[in-house]
Amino acid sequence: MVNIEVTVISRYTIKPSTASSSPHLLQPYKLSIFDQLTPNTYVPMIFFYPITVPSFNLPQTLIHLRNSLSETLTLYYPLSGRIKNNLYLDEFDTGVPYLEAQVNCPMLEFLKLRETEWLNHFVPIHPFLEEMDSELLPLIACQANIFDGGIAMGISLSHKLIDGVTANAFLKTWAAIFRGCRQEIIYPNLFQASLVFPPRDNLPKRYVALMERLWFEHKKDYVTRRFLFDAKAISALQVKAQSELVPKPSRIEALTCFLWKHQMAASRALSSGTSPKLSIVAHAVNLRPRMNPQMLLDNTIGNIFLWAPVLLDILEETATKRSDHELCDLVNMLHESLNEFNNEYLETLKGKEGFGAICDLLDLMEEGIDFYKTTARDLCIHELD
Repeated sequence: MVNIEVTVISRYTIKPSTASSSPHLLQPYKLSIFDQLTPNTYVPMIFFYPITVPSFNLPQTLIHLRNSLSETLTLYYPLSGRIKNNLYLDEFDTGVPYLEAQVNCPMLEFLKLRETEWLNHFVPIHPFLEEMDSELLPLIACQANIFDGGIAMGISLSHKLIDGVTANAFLKTWAAIFRGCRQEIIYPNLFQASLVFPPRDNLPKRYVALMERLWFEHKKDYVTRRFLFDAKAISALQVKAQSELVPKPSRIEALTCFLWKHQMAASRALSSGTSPKLSIVAHAVNLRPRMNPQMLLDNTIGNIFLWAPVLLDILEETATKRSDHELCDLVNMLHESLNEFNNEYLETLKGKEGFGAICDLLDLMEEGIDFYKTTARDLCIHELD
């Protein structure tokens, strides 16, 4: 392993640009009920850009990155604030931490190593940890890593407000402003989420604790591993997952249930036959396109997603089935759960009256279960060039 060092050489705080400031920056931004229920943890994204032009101006590029981020934060000003009482965001002039770091190896040499764990050095905040002091922490932090032959932009995104679609809109807007392609800016809808799914002043602590437990599972050690399934392997899984109920399973359904099947087998092996009664796989569902009409669309920021749970009562299964659940059966269950997240069901979640239906969903995720969370991103973030 090459001895790689990442040394921070500059620290900045990037705030919304004063040139475009307006009175709305003074208004607190209300969280939605889904934001309230989502723990504060950071999701990492890292974008590697090779430098291939001899005349590339690194100092000017670094300045332009900071200035374009400032302008982007003017449009997405809640991301520059801080959480207050798990109800709203305020203090939008607090800003976003922005680091510049020097890496002592060529970018192409590092990319050949495929060292997944080393990626954590290229983001300013360690990912997927439970963060306790939410009111002191930023919603976004950035780190520009300067390699010999390239730049890697590492971004830590707080899931407290930023789901995949929100991240996509913010990053595409930053890229558009940086490139000067203002026609590609995605102007955010900052208020719709809390109007449709309003926050609760008296949110029961047991639900907050439940979500923290399901996200972090305190007694477990976490590792990051990368598994590559090529198109041929996924197509073979789709064929194996076919059934009369789901004749054309999606790539996501087939792969999710393949992983769930083997996770259950691993859990039984590790627990010597004392696995919990229930096994649940919960797949993240973006609610925006499932609502009719699509009033939320893709420019509404916030956590506009829910976990679609599939429950398997292990103790009711026969010993044979427990050892080898059929992939097609698991896919049928997941497919049915995803289909239930239709407009009719989502209507029951809206407004203050919808909190009861949300509680019913949370009550399914009780203690004493094997709980597996899956997400699938198709956000075209490869366009951020």
